[in-house]
Amino acid sequence: MERITSRRNPLCRHLKELGASKSYRESCGEFLCDGVKLLEEAVACNAKIKTVLTSSSVPFLLPVGVKVFYAERELIDSLSPLRNSQNVLFSCAFTGKSDLRISHGTYILLDGVQDPGNIGAIMRTADAFCVGSVLMYEGCADPYNPKAIRASMGAVFRQDTRHVNISELSELKKKGIRFIAAALGKDCRKVYDTNYKDAIVVIGSEGHGICEDILELCDEKTTIPIAPESQSLNAAVAAAIIMWEARQK
Repeated sequence: MERITSRRNPLCRHLKELGASKSYRESCGEFLCDGVKLLEEAVACNAKIKTVLTSSSVPFLLPVGVKVFYAERELIDSLSPLRNSQNVLFSCAFTGKSDLRISHGTYILLDGVQDPGNIGAIMRTADAFCVGSVLMYEGCADPYNPKAIRASMGAVFRQDTRHVNISELSELKKKGIRFIAAALGKDCRKVYDTNYKDAIVVIGSEGHGICEDILELCDEKTTIPIAPESQSLNAAVAAAIIMWEARQK
């Protein structure tokens, strides 16, 4: 196992940039992950692991061809973009996305959800409740942000998550896919009375809600009853409640 001692090492610079820059991740086709548990999830899901940097031995077999390097914990801490970093950093290649196909089941569309922690939590819940895809419209955080990856607890390797534009969504509308907006108001159907079968449920940002372009696609609105003095729910919490209701039906 090769030992790395300097932050100036090309691998260190590469991992540091993967954690810091979305554009760099996209140009390299890789993203950064941390922790032994997440590494184990990546192995179990046959993720394309590229490089592992660790301060201790890895307690399980890695796929043939994965490059493993050793560094002191202090160096790993300096490269990690996360607080409470762990003793393993590793990079994975993006998986190729097949064509977007919406048919049976329930799908989630996020509009302007900017907190990567919320994105990761929604991926994790969608994976648990067998949601078809998590779609992301303009203004959403990067699902490959290290904070989103950590919050996903391994779902990033299993759950289909992708960015979509208004043209793609309009085409789905033309094909008969229903859109349901999660909103507040008297004209909304209660969350437990809504039919989510073969539909895309839209979750907006806590600050601005759902944009007009997406609202125009929506066939109906659903609402989660909350106390009158409460203005809204956290986006990840609202999405979880809706996905749970959809799963029951």
